[in-house]
Amino acid sequence: MPAPPDGPGGAAGPASRDTAPPHTPHRWPALAVISLAQLMVVLDATIVNIALPSAQRALGFDNDGRQWVVTSYTLAFGSLLLLGGRLADYFGRRRTFVTGLIGFGVASVLGGAAGSFSGLIGARAVQGMFGALLAPSALSLLTTTFTEPRERSRAFGVFGAIAGSGAAIGLLLGGLLTEHLTWRWTLYVNVVIAAVAVLLGMLLLPPHRPSERPRLDLTGAVLVAGGLFCLVYGFSAADTEAWSDWRCWGALTVSAVLIAGFAVHEVRAERPLLPPRVLRDRNRAASFLSVFIAGAGMFGVFLFLTYYLQRTLGYSPVTTGLAFLPLVGSLMLTAQLSTNVLIPRLGPKPVVPTGMGLAVAGLIWLTPLGLHSGYAAHVLPPLVILGVGLGLVMPSAISLATLGVAQRDQGVASATVNTMQQVGGSVGTALFNTMAAAAATEYARSHPRAPDVAARAQVHSFTVAYWWATGFFAVGLAVTLALYQRGRPRDLAVGRTTGGPPETGG
Repeated sequence: MPAPPDGPGGAAGPASRDTAPPHTPHRWPALAVISLAQLMVVLDATIVNIALPSAQRALGFDNDGRQWVVTSYTLAFGSLLLLGGRLADYFGRRRTFVTGLIGFGVASVLGGAAGSFSGLIGARAVQGMFGALLAPSALSLLTTTFTEPRERSRAFGVFGAIAGSGAAIGLLLGGLLTEHLTWRWTLYVNVVIAAVAVLLGMLLLPPHRPSERPRLDLTGAVLVAGGLFCLVYGFSAADTEAWSDWRCWGALTVSAVLIAGFAVHEVRAERPLLPPRVLRDRNRAASFLSVFIAGAGMFGVFLFLTYYLQRTLGYSPVTTGLAFLPLVGSLMLTAQLSTNVLIPRLGPKPVVPTGMGLAVAGLIWLTPLGLHSGYAAHVLPPLVILGVGLGLVMPSAISLATLGVAQRDQGVASATVNTMQQVGGSVGTALFNTMAAAAATEYARSHPRAPDVAARAQVHSFTVAYWWATGFFAVGLAVTLALYQRGRPRDLAVGRTTGGPPETGG
C-alpha cells in the first residue's frame, strides 16, 4: 500500500514519519558553512560575466564564445539538479555536500588555469555538475539541521537573502577581482571558499546516512536531465541566435516531450526520482512557482541594469557592483523580517504576493530611465523597492518549499527549488535579451538618424526588458494570490517536521 500523500500542512502519514532529527549542537556555525557554499554556487552564475572581456582577450575566442562560458555552467547545473538532490538523499547529505565542494574547487582551479577556450568551457561544465550536487545538499542540510520553528525562520532568512542577492554580490566581486587582480581570480576565489567550507563542514555539519537506499530511478534521471538540458539550451540558443533557429525550437520541442515523459513515468514508477507527494501541497507548489518567477525577473533586472550603468552612465565594473549594494542590503533586512515575523504571524498569502507587487512597482519605476538619469534620484529608489520585494518573496518561498517534506525527500525537494531558480534565470535572461535586441533594432530603424540614436535605442531596449520582467512578477502576483492558502503554515505553528524512515548517523 503506498504511503499517504503529504497533507495540507506538509505532513506525511504515520507510515512514512521520521524520528525527530537529533539536536545539532553547532547549528549556527553550520549555517555559516552552508550559506558560504550556497553563495559560491549562486554568485558563480554572474561573477565571470564582468571578467568575460578580459578572458576573451587572453584566450582569443570570439563573441559567441562569451555566451558559452556562462551557458556551459548553467546547462550542466540546471539539468543535473534533480539527480544531485536524490543522490544527497541516497548517499548522505554531508557526504554529497563535501564531495560537491571538492569537485567545484578542483574545477575552478582548472578553469582559472585554462590556456584555451575549450579548457575553460570544460571546466565551467564540470563546475556546473558539482554545483548540481552541492546546491540541493546545502539546502537539505539546512532544512534538517534547523527544525525548531523560530530558529528555522532565522536560518532561512539568512539563506534566502543569500540566494536572492548572490547574483548581485557576484557582479561586485567579479568587478573587484577583475579590476585589481586578473579575470582568472573570478574562478580561483572558489578554491578559497571551497577549502574553508570543506574543513568547517567536516567539523560542524551533522552526519547523515539514510537507513535504506532503494534503487535509483535511472529512467527518470535520464528523462529529466535531458529535458532540462534541452530547455536551458533552447533558451540559450534563442539568446544567441533567434527564436526561429532550428536549434532553439528543436531543443524546446524535445524538452517538452522529455519532461512530459518524465511526469508520466514518475506517477507510475515504484521509486520515483521526484515523488508526486512532494508537489501535492498547494503552498509548496506555489513556492516552487514563486522561485521560478522571481529567478526569471531577478536575473533579467541584474543583467539590464548592469548594462545601463556601464554602457549608458559609464560606470566601472566595481562602481556597478557597488551600485547594487542598496538592493542587497534591503533584501537581506527584509528577508529576516519576512521569515521571522511576517510568515509565522500572517502566513504566506499576504506576504509573498505583496513582495511580487513591490517588484512590479520597482520595475515600473525603472522604465523611464534615460540617457541622463541620475543614480540617487532615478536608480536608487526602485532598487531599494526591488530589494524589499525580493526579500519578501525569495526567503519565504524557499522556506515553504521545503517545509514539512519527508526526511527521505529533502534532497530532491531542495533540488527542485534550485532547479526552479536556475531554469527561471535562464528563461528570463534569454527571453529578455531577445526582446530587448528586437526593440533596439526596431527603434533604430524607425527613428531618424542622429548622433545619439544608437544610445537611445539601447536605453529603449532596456525599458522593454523591464516591462517584460514586470509582466513576470505580475503573473507571480496573480499565481501566489490564487495558490497560497490562508493562515499560518501548520508546521510553523506547531513546530513539527515529518518524514520517511528513520535515519542514522554515520
